[in-house]
Parts: sequence; structure tokens; C-alpha cells
Amino acid sequence: MTVRRLTPADLAAYRALSLRAYAFAPDAFVATVDERAAKPESFWAARVNDAPDAAELVVGAFDGDTLVGSAGLEFAARPKTRHKASLFGMFVAPEHQGRGLGQALVQAALAQARARPGVRVVTLTVTEGNARAEGLYARCGFVRFGVEPLAMRDLATGAFFAKVHMQCDLQSHAT
Repeated sequence: MTVRRLTPADLAAYRALSLRAYAFAPDAFVATVDERAAKPESFWAARVNDAPDAAELVVGAFDGDTLVGSAGLEFAARPKTRHKASLFGMFVAPEHQGRGLGQALVQAALAQARARPGVRVVTLTVTEGNARAEGLYARCGFVRFGVEPLAMRDLATGAFFAKVHMQCDLQSHAT
């Protein structure tokens, strides 16, 4: 298994894995499969842009040549918030879970954030009740700082889900 930053050559594999993630774990993601499937190629290309100052980036876990997991970062652009990045789209294919790939992906994303000048904190949200994911993030240095009730609604059932807000202070938590 290898973990590396995705490049434009990985666009199709990244899009396919992401759509699989939205279908597999709809309660974990705010986006729906249909919503993301309708996005133009430029949306996906922005996420696998390998420029050093790209607004977004994605790291991927590979089993040979097959992308089996990914996690992204979106860097804040506004002057007062440039010290922040958001972790998004964390997913490991079910058949590859339990091998430490989730932690490797989060650590790789944090390394990318540390390498970006001026970035101090990485934030994320996780669906309340997803103890496995919250535990992973805590092991990687994230701490809970709030819960947003009614953050997301299941379109099929109408049920609401809360989102736990977490952050990792990159200066306080070294690798």
C-alpha cells in the first residue's frame, strides 16, 4: 500500500471512488451521489490539481495501481482565515478497512497542511454517532469543539443528523 497526493492522472479513479463513498456511506457525507455525479470534470480536476498552491488537494491510498482510499483538504482563501484548512471526503473502501489506511490518509493530509505556509489548523465534521471515525480523528490529534444539531437531513427518511466539529492545531500536535 502506498499513500500519495493525487494528480490530474488520477481524476477518473478519484471520481469513481468518491461516488462509491457517497453511495456506501450516505450518512457520512453532506453531498449525495446524484449531486456529485452531475458535477463537471472541472470540479474533480480542481481537487486533483497538483500545483503547490492549489485551493484543494487530495491524498490517496493505493493497493498496487488501484485507488482504495482518499482524503481531501480545502484551504481557506480569505485573508483572515488563511491559517485554516478543512479535511473532506475521507473514505477507505470497505474491503481495505482495518489495515491502518484511514490513519495513514489523515496523517498524509495533515503533512500536506503542515507543508503549506501559514496553515495552523485543520478542521472537519463527522456525523454524530460515528464513533469509529471520531476515534480515528482523535488518534490523529483532532479534538471536538462543538456539535451542530440538525446539520444534515436524510432525504429518504427525513431523519436529521448532527455533525461533530473537530480541529487539529498543527503546532500543538506534531506527527
